[in-house]
Amino acid sequence: MTLNRREIFAALMAAAARRGMAADDGVTIPGKRPMILHNDRPEDLETPLRYFDSWLTPVDAFFVRQHLPRPAAISGAAYKLTVNGMTSKPLELTLADLQKMPQFTVPATIECTGNGRGFYTPKVPGIQWGRGAIGNAEWSGPRIADILKLAGASASAAFLETDGADTGVAATPDFVRSLPMKKALHPATLLALKMNGQPLPDIHGFPARLIVPGWDGTSSVKWVTRLSATAEGHKGFFMNPGYRYPKYSLPPGSAPRPAELEVIEGMPVKSSIVAPEDQSKLGLSSIAIRGFAWAGEEAIERVEVSTDGGSRWHDAELSSPKLPFAWRLFHLDWKPADPGYYTIMSRATDSAKRVQPIVAAWNPSGYLWNAIDRVGVTVEKA
Repeated sequence: MTLNRREIFAALMAAAARRGMAADDGVTIPGKRPMILHNDRPEDLETPLRYFDSWLTPVDAFFVRQHLPRPAAISGAAYKLTVNGMTSKPLELTLADLQKMPQFTVPATIECTGNGRGFYTPKVPGIQWGRGAIGNAEWSGPRIADILKLAGASASAAFLETDGADTGVAATPDFVRSLPMKKALHPATLLALKMNGQPLPDIHGFPARLIVPGWDGTSSVKWVTRLSATAEGHKGFFMNPGYRYPKYSLPPGSAPRPAELEVIEGMPVKSSIVAPEDQSKLGLSSIAIRGFAWAGEEAIERVEVSTDGGSRWHDAELSSPKLPFAWRLFHLDWKPADPGYYTIMSRATDSAKRVQPIVAAWNPSGYLWNAIDRVGVTVEKA
């Protein structure tokens, strides 16, 4: 079999993602550090693990997932947000209007639904993300509840439908998402205008993006131009068949019937090791084991680390604050007694007592990978 240049490039990127490293540190996008490039149009950029060294992920290191090509740059002065549907006072709001509303800040982890897809066996189609399609930021802007109140949204509206300025090419469907009104009205659900205290960069949704804390990143629509209160959920491709997950466990490699799938909402508990790197060689000295853990709408209670393949577990030190929606960093200093090959593992427990599983539930789209993380290292005499 002969591979073309694009297929070879894709294979290299997938291998790099599994290692948490960039295949080419010269791969840069304006406003970003060198990232793992999965696609250049639309831009799909994974964060190398070495950048995960702070509670807030710097904007220039934050992953990017786009389903459609990035829209032409939107002028803040020309921006208009349409609020319509089941409302008594349909609105068109400018960026200045949104900035005048009460502003709130919510720390929240955003994770691509397919983060970790590259680890599934048997393999599934789609971007072969490693561990880095995730980031934690402080998002600021008006509450969706306040915007809908201003528009006189009907109490009988059951869903909020959201559309952005990005549009499909040729027959590609528009990226439209809807979420239950109960989640839309949650005080942590925002129309974010800022990210880590600065105006949203264009690549992250300027002038405004939806932030749905604790849910899959797909729910947090970018470049939002329309909010509609509706009686029913949107029926478009990115709601059905896209971004649906089996209601119960399936045999690996099987194909579920449509009735066996449901819309993805809250994210599972998980942890990821960012240091040391998988298959690295280390000296016989103190080794810092670092990583992050998060649990969707819950808070992380505990992270345990094993350095002997799961025979014994030790509690790692967790960063503050302990919050729903946001990750916690973990740290454990380990000094191996002897040289050799070691399997380091991490497992997280959240405030709902969910524990990270040994094996992630296989599904045909490769969503929600959350198996106990593991890396292998070789310890050598100094």
